[in-house]
Amino acid sequence: MIRTSAQYHQQTSYKRHEMTGHFLDWENQPTVFKTYPGVTPVQLPGEMQFPDTTLCNLLKEDRARNRTPLSLGMEDLSRILMLTCRLTARARHANGEFHYRSAASAGALYPTEIYVAPQGVNDIEDGLYHFSIAHHGLSLLRKGNLSPWIVKAAQPISIKTPLLTFFFSAIFFRSAWKYRDRSYRYHLLDTGHVLENLTLAFKAMGLPHTISYDFDDYEVNRLLGLDDFKEVSLALCQIPGNSPLQGQTDEGIDEIPDHMKTASKVAHKEIDYPAIREIHTAGVRKTSPSEPATQMVHELGVIPDTWTKIEAPPTWPETTGYAETVFGRRSRRNFVPEPISPACLFALLDALCTTESESNSTSSNPYQTVSTGFLIGRAQGFEPGFYLLDSFSESYGIISLESIIERMARVCLDQAWLANAAVHFVFMTNLHILDRVWGARGYRYAMMTAGMMGERLYLVAEAMGLGCCGIGAFYDFEAAEILNLNTESRLLYLVAVGVVKGLKQIR
Repeated sequence: MIRTSAQYHQQTSYKRHEMTGHFLDWENQPTVFKTYPGVTPVQLPGEMQFPDTTLCNLLKEDRARNRTPLSLGMEDLSRILMLTCRLTARARHANGEFHYRSAASAGALYPTEIYVAPQGVNDIEDGLYHFSIAHHGLSLLRKGNLSPWIVKAAQPISIKTPLLTFFFSAIFFRSAWKYRDRSYRYHLLDTGHVLENLTLAFKAMGLPHTISYDFDDYEVNRLLGLDDFKEVSLALCQIPGNSPLQGQTDEGIDEIPDHMKTASKVAHKEIDYPAIREIHTAGVRKTSPSEPATQMVHELGVIPDTWTKIEAPPTWPETTGYAETVFGRRSRRNFVPEPISPACLFALLDALCTTESESNSTSSNPYQTVSTGFLIGRAQGFEPGFYLLDSFSESYGIISLESIIERMARVCLDQAWLANAAVHFVFMTNLHILDRVWGARGYRYAMMTAGMMGERLYLVAEAMGLGCCGIGAFYDFEAAEILNLNTESRLLYLVAVGVVKGLKQIR
């Protein structure tokens, strides 16, 4: 039985000579669109204006601080959801047409679902809705004022009525179809990708918000009507209102009818991987930090001799605006072995130093659960090597000037194209510290935070005309060995950035 992050991560580690064959069952491929029997989604507005700004402006300025919106309407909600996750490209495969999305996803399996509960939003009936990305519409699941149950389940600091609450869940089998028991990693990373897009949408629209990974799992799953053997809640995000909460309740909300819960089933034959449910269940109980949280950058067993302040440019060399960048984001792996400019590298580092703990209502800053490093292969003004980033002090330091980017490409299941990338960003944690301070739920904090930062790299790279591709599959022990991490620490996520064919880049 898995009880800790370290146990799950170890059990699902890839080992070069112990990989078992796994053939995808294409006849049982899971659907990537959740539908409810007998429920027709209400179409949201599709034609609208988007904020005219850049990622640099969004990430370097806090336009939403201490501001509460006077009112929101259906078009506002549509704009938020479109900027969070929309269909962006089509491709034809042997099994039919496939749609890609603006948020990154491992294997394009899209395990993350979005639910939204408006309260007092113009032109929308109060209640709970599932967001149907296929129709850019809302499927009504519950009617009426749900604020008393939402506040009870969300366990927020404030007891004011939220204007909008967004819930994020993961459907287990979508990713498990390909990645089996390792897929919980991707459930969390992919949810982090979507969360990053949502928070950027809030910033672009000047909307205050709070993110929480800490809530009553059972109550939220019940509220959303999930079959929690197949689908579970992972995060929520709220836009606060001004009205005090009316009618708090100690009662549980009614169950959604069983036939609605069948929507969590996405394939005719779903294989259960107990390790996924075990690590998720181990983290169901929220644990207050058992000791003062430390910055993970100091717990990996590697530390620079000196730190150098990041020379962040006042503006980044972006070629596209924010909305165009979100809708144009792709996973691009056709890297060419050319260097990136200092301005591009410093912009990427600058973006990763924007860690908004004030927007997070988790018991401690989740950015403390992850440390970021970067492997330089080709960057003007930098020698090849392994560098560590301290996002809190906005500085970096040299760990080793040995070029290891080609070795890391081999560690990533021998994907040779990775060696042509200019830089590999590596997100790491000390699993024992994670378990000791935050309990098993800390794994959610670390992996979703890594996913959020990975999506940020995707977008900033896209805006500057660079390619980007996230990698969650690697030989875990070999990766830790190459990075010279201590025995308790592991790589969580790798994101490669570099010059690719066919994109316009400012030199």
